[in-house]
Amino acid sequence: MPFPRSSGILLHPTSFPSRFGIGDLGLEAYRFIDFLVESYQQYWQVLPLGPTGYGNSPYASYSAMAGNPLLISLEQLRDQGMLAEEEFANLPAFPVEKVDFEQVVLLKMPLLKKACKNFKANTTPVQQKEFAGFCETKAYWLDDYALFMALKDSYEGASWYSWEREIAKRQPEAMEQARQRLEDEIFYYKYIQFEFFRQWSELKRYANMRGVQIIGDIPIYVAHDSADVWAHPEMFCLDETGAAALMAGVPPDYFSETGQLWGNPVYNWEKLQQLDFNWWVQRFQAMLDYIDIIRIDHFRGFQAYWAVEQGETNAINGKWIEAPGEALFNSLNHKLGKLPVLAEDLGVITPQVEALRDKFEFPGMKILQFAFGGDASNPFLPFNYSRNCVVYTGTHDNDTTVGWFNKLPDYEKEAALRYLGYPSPEGIHWDFIRLALSSVANQAIIPLQDLLGLGTEARINYPSKPEGNWDWRYQSHALTDHLRSHLKTLTKTYGRTPINPH
Repeated sequence: MPFPRSSGILLHPTSFPSRFGIGDLGLEAYRFIDFLVESYQQYWQVLPLGPTGYGNSPYASYSAMAGNPLLISLEQLRDQGMLAEEEFANLPAFPVEKVDFEQVVLLKMPLLKKACKNFKANTTPVQQKEFAGFCETKAYWLDDYALFMALKDSYEGASWYSWEREIAKRQPEAMEQARQRLEDEIFYYKYIQFEFFRQWSELKRYANMRGVQIIGDIPIYVAHDSADVWAHPEMFCLDETGAAALMAGVPPDYFSETGQLWGNPVYNWEKLQQLDFNWWVQRFQAMLDYIDIIRIDHFRGFQAYWAVEQGETNAINGKWIEAPGEALFNSLNHKLGKLPVLAEDLGVITPQVEALRDKFEFPGMKILQFAFGGDASNPFLPFNYSRNCVVYTGTHDNDTTVGWFNKLPDYEKEAALRYLGYPSPEGIHWDFIRLALSSVANQAIIPLQDLLGLGTEARINYPSKPEGNWDWRYQSHALTDHLRSHLKTLTKTYGRTPINPH
């Protein structure tokens, strides 16, 4: 689906300023949307919004369809009467430019439990009806997720494949006993999903009313230790113990000499196809309920995926296996209509992958940081773009533009400067923002770190580094009038203004 000429900003909600140590769906999120509107941006791109586990990666969630409770605004809960302002009186001295996830969890989870207790005791008939309706419409994933998380707590965080066999294998009698024993915990996990989606829906409605669409991110794989794999083991390549028999990853590439071994179990595509891809249909439907456009991470895995056998410690010794991507997207289009999708088509891309992308008219991705290490045939050079693509200065997996440029070898730096014509006094980050906005690509997305001209200290992810990622935050004074005005001017200059700007 080609999109109109437009632009937007990439920023994960954890990066918002907040007195609670992590960005949330409260006031600063609304201020950010106002900034987008006032600078003529039409998209807000986020990373996956699911509840995260070890390493805090949004790409390793306990559920493909649930929301991250750490993003819930405690101040909105206060405004509902579920918490009191006095409970915020002695907040820890959180770092302002980083998320200390451990400290955030220690603060927020007890307060969410207190809010749940108050909700349970003081719900109005209207709230009861809304909660019951949410639980009913989301039951196809919520029931498994809430039970999974309650069980995980009872097993002190252990992975599901190490639980007692009767529960790991979901034997009916054991499951029923667990539901009765963990009734209060299950209610809590349903409540915080209800509250997450209530807050997110209000924020999305505000964005949409102001002409901003939200680009969400759907990772191709789900975490091994997730409600999805526990509830649907037949859809994944597991052994008898529940361990991953074949693990997902990518071969050696730009980001890593040994490839990336993600550890997720790969799909049993034959079984998924027998089930008419129903789980994938539900997953896309769940996403489209709360975002406007889906960015499919690791799109090439729908044509062929890299599978690494159990026991390997890196991704070098894997193999390519074909996937039924065309059949999947035909099924999705038939059941859900023409999909508003962007395809992350980076890495080892073959003509077959490009054919799959183009058959469904999915825009691919162009990264300016990849443009200057080769010759004039480099597909990331702007003069080689087709219109139906989305250009980024960099993604969440790249260094910031300033950090990247400062580390470039001289020959690549000189090639970039020759292409740009001259470095402007505004800084190299604005040169690359201008290059992205001026390209023929229908969409241009700029990470907020690049708008702010920040260096490597603001990088949000290092691929293959298991810890210390995803923690960057900006401060509320960063979104200045000058920044807003300059971005607005460039957006107008290069024809990316909304049809009816606010």
